[in-house]
Amino acid sequence: MQGRLIAVMGPSGAGKDTLIAYARAKSDPARLIVAHRYITRPAGAGGENHVALSAAEFAARRAAGLFALAWESHGLAYGIGIEIDLWLARGVTVLTNIARAAWEDAARRYPALLGVLVTAAPAVLAERLKQRGREDADDIAERLAREVALAEHPALHRLDNSGALEEAGAALLRLIAGD
Repeated sequence: MQGRLIAVMGPSGAGKDTLIAYARAKSDPARLIVAHRYITRPAGAGGENHVALSAAEFAARRAAGLFALAWESHGLAYGIGIEIDLWLARGVTVLTNIARAAWEDAARRYPALLGVLVTAAPAVLAERLKQRGREDADDIAERLAREVALAEHPALHRLDNSGALEEAGAALLRLIAGD
């Protein structure tokens, strides 16, 4: 029995963490596990519930092969632990947040991967970034200007999250269910 990995990705402010939280709240926890990310960001920095690691801790875990996926973005290191392989082997669906730059590695490692590219209108992204309060105006402008092109892939689905959370959340749940 093999589970399925679902990787949510998209630009900062698209609402990835909000959609993941929505799916978590609406799903059976025995059938859907949300994988925490390991990040070299302090635990109290706001945003998602992650496992905070120092740069040295992250490097040691990476060298020991303890990450199924790992990447760097915006001056931070991110990883998804190898525990997801055990969960997938047990037939569980695993939902996680990855960077668009990690998509190709994820698709190679997990052939049954389902990718969900969350987008939102530029004005919506800008407002969300401003509200979260982690970046100054220059950082927000830099994030909005950053473009990461993803090649078309049969397992990659695009999801517009410019409107009501319930609409995009329901669309994500349909993708998780395989509808």
